[in-house]
Amino acid sequence: MNNIEALLNTIDSFVWGPPLLILLVGTGIYFTFRLGLLQFRHLPTALKLVFSRDKNKAEGDVSSFAALCTALSATIGTGNIVGVATAIKLGGPGALFWMWLAALFGMATKYTECLLAVKYRKVDENGQMVGGPMYYLQYGVGSKLLATLFAVFALGVACFGIGTFPQVNAIIDASEISFGLSREVSIVILTVLVACVTLGGIQSISKVAGKVVPTMAVFYVLACLSVIVLNADKLIDAVTLVLTSAFSSTAATGGFTGATIMIAIQSGIARGVFSNESGLGSAPMAAAAAKTDSCVRQGLISMTGTFFDTIIICTMTGLALILTGAWQSDYAGAAMTTHAFAQGLNAGTLGPMLVSIGLMFFAFTTILGWNYYGERCVVYLFGTKAVVAYKIVFLVLVASGAFLHLDMIWVIADIVNGLMAIPNLIGLLALRNVVVTETQHYFQAIALNKAKLQTDS
Repeated sequence: MNNIEALLNTIDSFVWGPPLLILLVGTGIYFTFRLGLLQFRHLPTALKLVFSRDKNKAEGDVSSFAALCTALSATIGTGNIVGVATAIKLGGPGALFWMWLAALFGMATKYTECLLAVKYRKVDENGQMVGGPMYYLQYGVGSKLLATLFAVFALGVACFGIGTFPQVNAIIDASEISFGLSREVSIVILTVLVACVTLGGIQSISKVAGKVVPTMAVFYVLACLSVIVLNADKLIDAVTLVLTSAFSSTAATGGFTGATIMIAIQSGIARGVFSNESGLGSAPMAAAAAKTDSCVRQGLISMTGTFFDTIIICTMTGLALILTGAWQSDYAGAAMTTHAFAQGLNAGTLGPMLVSIGLMFFAFTTILGWNYYGERCVVYLFGTKAVVAYKIVFLVLVASGAFLHLDMIWVIADIVNGLMAIPNLIGLLALRNVVVTETQHYFQAIALNKAKLQTDS
């Protein structure tokens, strides 16, 4: 077992080495400037579009908001609670800064990949919209090989990475610690719930995600804000610590073993990507199902997912960890965040209970979202007839996920994540001119309409 773990760790270090991190962040930087700082200039417009209906009748399976919630259901998960704690435990408070930076540039990447998903989407044999990197790699780039590689890696993520094992373990551990449920009882309940929702397809998943994701996100952010308000006197020092630690080595203190700048950068970016999935190519598969006639409009809506996930929710978690000193404790992962809430709220078992409830709901919706992503990959690789078999295999993996070693699970998740990003990023850069052209046409049309209205009035 130790030899297998050592091998997986070696592969993980190679996959998530400087080349991939440079490619991920570099792609975001490239599109940020090529699109004229779009995510900064048009973020208010994008946020407005999230909460407004598209008046035009357009093809698609679910509303743009439901598509965003489906994507968020897959991204808002253990990465926001466990991932942030892991990043700060490894890289110190400075890792939070690098998560922010990766997310700000990642918004441009998320915009690009979701725009392309809608532009190159198709209709499957059952009349449902299918899209994502597989389709823009095949029909845009013209590479069936890259498309197939992406689909295989993404299916690996759904079955053996973010989609199952880390989320299942998070739910089982939280229910055992907070509610005293045995692992066997918890896994039966979880598997039945996943089956009830996922067997209904995108319509069922998006309905559940549309209700649970916004509710739990608001609930969790309010809980974090409570910790921040109660420790407001330390807030300026905490933010200062994040900024200074990002550019200097962090000394060992308490249970923290110290970290170099490179470790802070690597852990912050890697965990940030694990959380918001910008550049991985997952969110485009949900975006492709949206009822919209504008690929740019959906790209703008989709990029807010990275903003909500990392800039808001991960920041809340990170500040709670730093303000309460939990990052210096001997705890790690979810236990560290639980400790932060217990210290920060000073309300007995309430703090840990809030973390457990948030973790369980976030992890559950992540399983739902990734079930859908895996299904889209199966449709691309094997056709619609293979969907039922896939769903059965997925449920078996969910049921078995509680009995695997946690360290190995995170390493496997990291490896398949990285492999999935490579063909997707190649596709984004290859189709860069398509993205720029579509974006220019969209905003030129808006400007012309405004000018026309002013002339008519």
